[in-house]
Amino acid sequence: MDRNPQAVEMADESMVRNLAAQAEAIWPQELPIVRRHRLPDAPAILDVGCGTGEISSRLAELFPRGSVTGVDLLEPHLVLARQRYAALADRVTFQQADAFELPFPAHTFDLVVCRHLLQAVPDPEKILAEMVRVARPGAVIHLIPEDYDMIHAGPARLDVAAFWHAGPRAYGRASKIDLHIGTHVFSHLRALPVDDITTDYVIVDTQRVPRATFAGIFEAWRDGYTGSIARSLGWPEDKVRDHFDATIECIRDPDRFAVWMVPVVSARVR
Repeated sequence: MDRNPQAVEMADESMVRNLAAQAEAIWPQELPIVRRHRLPDAPAILDVGCGTGEISSRLAELFPRGSVTGVDLLEPHLVLARQRYAALADRVTFQQADAFELPFPAHTFDLVVCRHLLQAVPDPEKILAEMVRVARPGAVIHLIPEDYDMIHAGPARLDVAAFWHAGPRAYGRASKIDLHIGTHVFSHLRALPVDDITTDYVIVDTQRVPRATFAGIFEAWRDGYTGSIARSLGWPEDKVRDHFDATIECIRDPDRFAVWMVPVVSARVR
């Protein structure tokens, strides 16, 4: 099993831009959800797939007596995270690790976070099981599992609805990943020893999020994934890029509307 079928895309410079834009767009609405989790005053937190550390750092600021461990497969992202958040080094550490085999004992963490990762890997239920394993009884699992049926934009000059329906399905089949894990993750969690499964939604749209920030997410996706999606669909790259651009035009145009509904799913470990 290729545990990182998007290795090329994840290592591209566009992913660094994407992670920053996603954090800026999503965290303000996600913050009240995290505050609701009823954690200890000094929680031990694990950020699985931490990337360049945007959310690890925000969690450390939210819980000033807590400790945060961020893990990711890509060392260059971790190097950048350590540089950016060196001022938090006494409470925030970053280490290379495989989410399928987390290098921690059972019952270690009070909060285990996994954002924007489950849709990018095969067998996401195995990562969920690892997250539950390293969580203490009563700990919270906090997920952002993306679902590409939750993207809408218009009116557009191209049929972007058809593109956002066909593109993720073709790419998901080719990569053996689930680009609709946001809908399916509930069933995966039901098979694990957790209770209180809750699904909220962050609404990233052209009224709640600055258009430039919202557009930055799609521009990064376009720059990192156009070639892969084109091969999966059997389309020329310029056709795929044009559909990305038509979506981005809707986001940037003050007379048009676009929305990406982002599931935030949590559960409490037994």
